[in-house]
Amino acid sequence: MNNTMRILIIEDNPDIAGNIGDYLQLQGHIVDFASDGLLGLNLAIEHTFDAIILDINMPRMDGFEVCRQLRGEHQLDTPVLMLTARDSLADKTTGFELGAWDYLVKPFELKELSMRLDALKLRQAPNRSRTLSVGDLSLNLDKWQAVRGGKVLNLHRASLRVLEMLMRASPNAVSRQDIEFFLWGDNPPSSDPLRSHMYELRRELDKPFALKMLKTMRGIGFALSADGGKHGD
Repeated sequence: MNNTMRILIIEDNPDIAGNIGDYLQLQGHIVDFASDGLLGLNLAIEHTFDAIILDINMPRMDGFEVCRQLRGEHQLDTPVLMLTARDSLADKTTGFELGAWDYLVKPFELKELSMRLDALKLRQAPNRSRTLSVGDLSLNLDKWQAVRGGKVLNLHRASLRVLEMLMRASPNAVSRQDIEFFLWGDNPPSSDPLRSHMYELRRELDKPFALKMLKTMRGIGFALSADGGKHGD
């Protein structure tokens, strides 16, 4: 079994985040960082992680709210380990009720943190399918296969990644700028390849069906709606 994990550390203390990241990278894991709750939430939505290490007291959005939105609005089941100096039973209860899988109180040993992450990985069913669903549309993130109404959609990987982003945000809109950053970071191509990806999505996702799910929100971006909606075109 491949023991490498992709881990998101959401922690506003750079020394703590750096120490954890260095230790985990030495063990062969892939580590991403967020220095505040809102940035961490956006990264967790836009990318796939094996585990999230989440501090509670953070600027812009605290860890409780991050966890609530991950489990609520975005329906993500990524294992969350809350890392905090708040050790009261009430805080721990709140964390678990909001969907945290584990809770580690500062100060802590890096070895214990690593062991707890290994335990979270073992708790995940090895053959569990990670699937997003919006209406009659589903996207299997393990097979990278999209199906609508029993029909497999013929989409390239980049278009599938755009679809993943829209499904996670549904029914809310995603800006064109956010999609381009998701695909190409700070170095988007000089041409306009996003146009071809959106054309491919419309052709496969909507053209064969009476209900059109993909909407263009003028001046905003794109949205995916299970009921077709009345906005956009």
